[in-house]
Amino acid sequence: MFSSATAYKNQHYSELKSACIKDKKLFEDPEFPATNSSLYFRRAPPGVVRWKRPGEISGSPRLFVEGISAHDLNQGIVGNCWFVAACSCLALKPNLWKKVIPDWKEQEWDPKHPENYAGIFHFQFWIFGEWIDVVVDDRLPTINGELIYCHSKDNNEFWSALLEKAYAKLSACYESLEGGNTGDAVVDFSGAVAEAISLEKEAYYKDQKKQDQLFEDLLKVYDRGGIISCSIKADPHEIEMKLRNGLVKGHAYSVTAVKKVRLGHGLIAYFKNETIPLIRMRNPWGKTEWNGPWSDTSEEWSKVGDTERGNLGITVEDDGEFWMSFADWCKHFTDADVCRLINTSVISVHKTWHEVVHFGSWTKQSEPLLNRCGGCTNHKQTFLQNPQYVFDVTKEVDEVLISLQQKDMKIHRKYGQGENLTIGFSVFRVELNRKYRMHDILTQQNVETSTYINARTVFLRCNLPQGRYVIFPTTFKPLVLGDYMLRVFTDVDSDCRELTVDKPRVRCWSSFLGYPQVVTHVYVHNAEGLENQDSSGGADPYVIISCEGCSVRSTIKPDTLQPQFTTSGVFYRKKPRKPIYVEVWNSNAVKDQFMGQVVLSGSVKDSTEPQRLKLRKQGRQMADEMPGTITLRIVTSTQLTAI
Repeated sequence: MFSSATAYKNQHYSELKSACIKDKKLFEDPEFPATNSSLYFRRAPPGVVRWKRPGEISGSPRLFVEGISAHDLNQGIVGNCWFVAACSCLALKPNLWKKVIPDWKEQEWDPKHPENYAGIFHFQFWIFGEWIDVVVDDRLPTINGELIYCHSKDNNEFWSALLEKAYAKLSACYESLEGGNTGDAVVDFSGAVAEAISLEKEAYYKDQKKQDQLFEDLLKVYDRGGIISCSIKADPHEIEMKLRNGLVKGHAYSVTAVKKVRLGHGLIAYFKNETIPLIRMRNPWGKTEWNGPWSDTSEEWSKVGDTERGNLGITVEDDGEFWMSFADWCKHFTDADVCRLINTSVISVHKTWHEVVHFGSWTKQSEPLLNRCGGCTNHKQTFLQNPQYVFDVTKEVDEVLISLQQKDMKIHRKYGQGENLTIGFSVFRVELNRKYRMHDILTQQNVETSTYINARTVFLRCNLPQGRYVIFPTTFKPLVLGDYMLRVFTDVDSDCRELTVDKPRVRCWSSFLGYPQVVTHVYVHNAEGLENQDSSGGADPYVIISCEGCSVRSTIKPDTLQPQFTTSGVFYRKKPRKPIYVEVWNSNAVKDQFMGQVVLSGSVKDSTEPQRLKLRKQGRQMADEMPGTITLRIVTSTQLTAI
């Protein structure tokens, strides 16, 4: 996941620090100056802002005080609880924060060698598929001597304030951080894959089975180092409104634990083994907690033994961290962001994934057929002009994770822009031998479609049967331009690649060997009544479709005489009068056995509806030797150019 970082604005930390130490001066960042332009673009902070270095705020400044903790952080006056919640999550993951805060020991204040301090720090963020190293000076905005944005509970601890300044620099100013998504910040801290879950829309609190499955999923994410956050949807006038139950609407909470808590005391608890699903959260304010069941002073904790309570670290104080039952969490919260740290390591005790990453753009050309911004499937005239990516599922069934991410737009907020595009994608099952762009969706199966939303990332998790698939990443409307990153995760290599060519290329020898005149799509659906060739009473059939020297072979269907095939092939035919063969074979450990075939001779007519065709044995009379039938659908197109 981690790689060497690229210097933002070509500012190299080590070179700048060395120059400052040599010149015996403190660093002043020309790319993010201590001026109002770095603070806001629309609404000024409520007071006179003075930029101060940590040494002017505290007599003994430190990067960390007694290590890094989720309890360190408090939100400032800007509405960036989403960022503070992400920082709380980050503090729980040493392997992550040590990447985001590189050289943290070297960056720490050294009272014994004050001459080595140059007022410069650097942080690293995963931005659009690349680690970026961001340099900042240590001048921080204050009002009446107090930090006005994100800060630590200890007034001499500055890691969170400096980290926020580096993140604000990426977004052009502090005000650009007002309003955001915790999952996006977590992705920027880790390179994780973010999944947005609507607890309200899916109504998990009404369906115990769905609720139990969600808890198991979140428990697995948490145990494998993932990061989870949540919030309660709010209308504009309800932002950060406190409810009677202690929760705050329009406010981001970081999830700090997901546990099955053992109920009972002593040996009885051990042998009874009764558990309840609980979830722990932290309010970025550092105060204001849930006051319902399983809150700090709730009587429910009397059901839990002292040892178990000690392991959970229960504290009775208003520190912003609290427990809830998972059922109450599903009922009271409306949205959650689940960020999976995808394991692509070859050596691991946990599940590993094969990842493919593609970068692309929705672009407009002078020739409409060359556009790559066709909009969603609602726009049938232009949809096929979108970028197309083909991948293979080689297992019988495989779980596939697909993430579509657009560039962060916050940097444009100060210029009156900065809103996310509404994006999503569709997944089609296609012919096993497809290697050119799709020009017709009527004959293809749309197996999955993501939600379309103006979020930075759209995520889909699905189980797909063996076959070949094409992903269409799109904007919701046509002719909307932008850049995207597509990430596809499968259990084994999917050979995911972009389809860029519309049809077979004309070669220098094409005039001698011929050029395709017709495109024919052959779909085999199932077979029935096959001759029994196994002594056990069944067969292990598979299908081969062949045409002009090219062929497509299905998977083997074990022990059946009525196999259900979903096999298809696309053929670019130079000689349309030549036949297409559909053969059924029985897989045998020693030698494959031929079971029958359909020969489609001459010009094949379109058949949009499945047709039952009789198989015949090779060399036998058609009239009386019928081993069975097979369902076929044939679609012929003479158009070889893009639609």
